[in-house]
Amino acid sequence: MQEIKTDLLVIGAGSGGLSVAAGAVQMGASVVLLEGHKMGGDCLNFGCVPSKALIASGKAAYAQSHASQYGVANVTPDVDYAAAKDHVAGVIAQIEPVDSQERFEGLGVRVIREFGAFVSPKQVKAGDHLITARRVIIATGSSPFVPPIPGLDTVPYETNETIFELREKPAHLLVIGGGPIGMEMAQAHRRMGCEVTVIEGAKVLGQDDPELAQVVIEQFKAEGIAIEEDALASEVRGKAGAIEVEAKDGRVFKGTHLLMAVGRKPNIDGLNLDAAGIETTKRGIKVDASMRTTNRRVYAIGDVAGGLQFTHMAGYHAGLIIRQALLGLPAKERTDHIPWATYTDPEIAHVGLTEEAARKEHGGNLDVVRFPYNHNDRAIAERKTDGLIKVMVVRGRPVGASVAGAQAGELINLWAFILANQLKMKHVANMVAPYPTLGEINKRVAGAYFSPKLFDNPMIKRVVGFIQRWLP
Repeated sequence: MQEIKTDLLVIGAGSGGLSVAAGAVQMGASVVLLEGHKMGGDCLNFGCVPSKALIASGKAAYAQSHASQYGVANVTPDVDYAAAKDHVAGVIAQIEPVDSQERFEGLGVRVIREFGAFVSPKQVKAGDHLITARRVIIATGSSPFVPPIPGLDTVPYETNETIFELREKPAHLLVIGGGPIGMEMAQAHRRMGCEVTVIEGAKVLGQDDPELAQVVIEQFKAEGIAIEEDALASEVRGKAGAIEVEAKDGRVFKGTHLLMAVGRKPNIDGLNLDAAGIETTKRGIKVDASMRTTNRRVYAIGDVAGGLQFTHMAGYHAGLIIRQALLGLPAKERTDHIPWATYTDPEIAHVGLTEEAARKEHGGNLDVVRFPYNHNDRAIAERKTDGLIKVMVVRGRPVGASVAGAQAGELINLWAFILANQLKMKHVANMVAPYPTLGEINKRVAGAYFSPKLFDNPMIKRVVGFIQRWLP
């Protein structure tokens, strides 16, 4: 057994773990990084990157069949599903070097390609290595949760960890789960020529603002995607190419392939957390506001910590750890400024409080302002007028923003900045946006907030009238 002593031990080479390792080693700490599977973790190999690449293939196909509105003849796209998967693999391959073992070893990180397990509160065993670290960062992420639906153990199914390897185009894809992963994959496959049925036990996009979710749902229906809500799967049966999903209410849905997209579970099995005195909850590892576990030497970040499950959240956590473990400075998590986006078409994005949450928290002090895409000239020029932005404002300060429409994930960046820095609507109103851009929507919604205060205010009109009488 080889014994190693280090300042920082990072378990997991996903986005959060890699960010900690890179920052720490470049700031002078000794770092050991453990990864028993793929460098880059879920985001690079099974999540954000491949899904957005496949979505791009679907958009290209959809553009060919919906070009007539621009004066270009529609054509039926000739989709090569296997070639689209080659495109996905190519995108991963282009990004891989940034997350590679070679790069991190070049930075000075000692990379050990083994899974780690605690053997004591201070030590972790990985293969034939016994590692003692001043601080340990658990960044093992999450993996697909597959519920114990009767029959599922005998029927072939895909998850986000397998579907990007599938080379045969599904004739009819059944998607159990109407959250972001399920909806993104449903639309991408529909646009590449598959029949698609989304089976959701409650409401699709149930974590999003219902008004904005409806914008996406209407587009899905227009594209021929079957949306089956309140359809809790009670049984799965059949075989490859002939699969049936029966809902609790008796509805039966038939397809050729099945994608399970009902949520995520924290990757904590095999860590032997009890040996380190680390407690867990149903959602993941128990942490305080500083991301410290019940073992004061150990932190947990990203999905495994049981909070918001986004790549950028793991990166944010990494910054908190760098501040504490390396610089000895206090740092606490906040989530009110963390944005998220679902990359359907149209996209849906959000930061801060939703309208419902803002009404509960602020009551009569809340103003909700809206601006529709169909009043934006760039959206009109590109025939992308379905959508709206709404901003929740309390005494001039935004407390949340939601966008549904083209490039919503880009538009939400401004509001994430506003909330992170506790700025006000006046700061957005003061911005000059280039014309014509979709970004003008952000400025126009600020204008919608101030317009009633300026143009419907009798006092303002009297003051202006008085000034006009006395101006030379």
